[in-house]
Amino acid sequence: MADVVQYKLERMVNELDDLERRGLFSRREIAEIVKQRRKFEYRLKRPSPLKQDYLAYIDYEKSLEALRLLRKKAMLRELEKKSEDGEGVVKKPKLKQSVSDFSGISRIVEIYRLATNRFKGDIELWFQYLEFCRQRRNGHMKKVLAQVIRFHPKVPGVWIYAASWEFDHNLNAAAARALMQSGLRSCPTSEALWVEYLRMELTYLNKLSARRSALGEDVATLVTDGHEPEDKQWRDENKELFMPIDGESKNYKDLDVQNEELKQKINVFREQGLNILQTVYKCAVDALPSSFTMRTQFLEILEATNLANSETMKKEILSDMRNQFSKETGYWDWLAKYEAAGHNSTQDVKKDHLHNAIQVYDEALKIVPSSTMFDLYIKFLMDAIVHQGSRVSDIDLVSHVLMVYEKAQSMGCITEDLACQNVSFLLELGRLDDARNIAEKLCNGELSKAARLWDLRLSIEMKHINTPTKDDLLSVFNLLQNPLRKIAVSQAESLWLMGLKYFANQKQYFDKLVDISVSCLTRDGGSDDGFSLSSTIVNFILQKNGIQSARDMYKRFLALPHPGLVFYKNCIEMEMNIASTAAKANLVETRKLYEAALSTYDQDARLWQDYHSMESKMGTSESAAAVHWRARRILKGNATLLS
Repeated sequence: MADVVQYKLERMVNELDDLERRGLFSRREIAEIVKQRRKFEYRLKRPSPLKQDYLAYIDYEKSLEALRLLRKKAMLRELEKKSEDGEGVVKKPKLKQSVSDFSGISRIVEIYRLATNRFKGDIELWFQYLEFCRQRRNGHMKKVLAQVIRFHPKVPGVWIYAASWEFDHNLNAAAARALMQSGLRSCPTSEALWVEYLRMELTYLNKLSARRSALGEDVATLVTDGHEPEDKQWRDENKELFMPIDGESKNYKDLDVQNEELKQKINVFREQGLNILQTVYKCAVDALPSSFTMRTQFLEILEATNLANSETMKKEILSDMRNQFSKETGYWDWLAKYEAAGHNSTQDVKKDHLHNAIQVYDEALKIVPSSTMFDLYIKFLMDAIVHQGSRVSDIDLVSHVLMVYEKAQSMGCITEDLACQNVSFLLELGRLDDARNIAEKLCNGELSKAARLWDLRLSIEMKHINTPTKDDLLSVFNLLQNPLRKIAVSQAESLWLMGLKYFANQKQYFDKLVDISVSCLTRDGGSDDGFSLSSTIVNFILQKNGIQSARDMYKRFLALPHPGLVFYKNCIEMEMNIASTAAKANLVETRKLYEAALSTYDQDARLWQDYHSMESKMGTSESAAAVHWRARRILKGNATLLS
């Protein structure tokens, strides 16, 4: 290893001597460069060098090359100042190219080559290599492209990058076309390849058209349209201004004939472009019959170009999309937004565009009646209200939104999200009674187990009561206990928190909530992570009545089946807080809790760690050692976690 590194360093002698001779780096700086390069070379010669080793070496060499260029420019400026003659004329000095001007780039390329040989499957590394070669234009681009295509023929981005370089930088349209077609044979199911191939072909056709225009063969740039009556009259009156150089007379009608001939030439390009689009589109659809996004991109390209019979082609694509994707909600949402943007309408009136979009959504609800379709419809109307106002001409968007919500209920497509959106929208409009009626109807109907809707309904009822009377408290409690008994504890977190907070100072109702919680926890069990109802109730009682009442309560919950790991940890934390400020006799309760928790969760290494940590800090060395020994015996393979 040392011999190879020393050999590589010795090959750098000419370059380093040249840098010192030119004055770009001092001897001390060159010694530091040698030191750094030796360190990097040793890293690369390890049995298993890392990718980061190569990248760090490359970054260092790039920084060094950038510094060399900066110092070279500074040196040229100094030489310019010295070369001024007496009349103030500056003679531009030139530095002869030497070995140091090429060696830095060559070394970076060599490191990239070694890295890609080592990590052939790293496509990101290959693209970094390609970008460096493209920026430096050092002649390695074709060779590297051939290598990356050989190793990654199934990556569409590789073919697109190679064709783009041939087309844009090498100006070789034939090679770019061959690469894209090879890519399509290797990756026939790539949307990006089909779209970029079509874009490249149309761009090439546009370049040919522009070339003819530059050569004077384009009617749009060479011959003015003579169909304007005033222009034609003026030209008839001033025929002598348009006499040809050879003196032969020429009628103005001849220009119209020439105009028509040139228009036909331009139409050839438009027709050829349409033929290309039709051919590529047909092949792409055959390869990807279920791709919706590809068709939308083809449509965008068609609209961005001026092709012959483009309207016919657009109708064909839209008809194809309708036949293929009429059962998908995403298609109808896209089509409605397409209509709203005015792409499929000859009238430039926002009202008409919005009306067309609404018609599309109404038609979609007949074909795809689903909650997702209603959700997309309502989001579209809400966006229209935000950007265009609540009324657009004769369309009342607010009334339309409410009508869509009603339609979702009548068609049985209402979900918890839509119901909450409906109630919230009515509250924003200030229609409190309507919001309460809708919430009540849905909570008593098909959404009786929708926790968020119950949460919204209860918050409305609670805010509606300013100073609660006994009847009000009874009404709210009766309303609250219904969902608490039906909905699982893990889903009704917000409901429980709302109820406990609202009745915290009403002992009668608070005790009833505790009884309901006991029955629910008996049914559902405690939680091992996340929300713990029993912990929440114990914390409420601790803050209100003190530690003894809290202990009585958590012992009541511990008697239930499966209290849950979160509840054990919460009780342990509470007892340890008391033990840290009071007598150490409280450790008895803490140990009991740990033992009870470990009887169920004996494979939880974190619980053993906490137990051992507590004994080490607050107990005795004997008790800590005993816990450690038990943990090692029970955990076995996980015993290392206790170190």
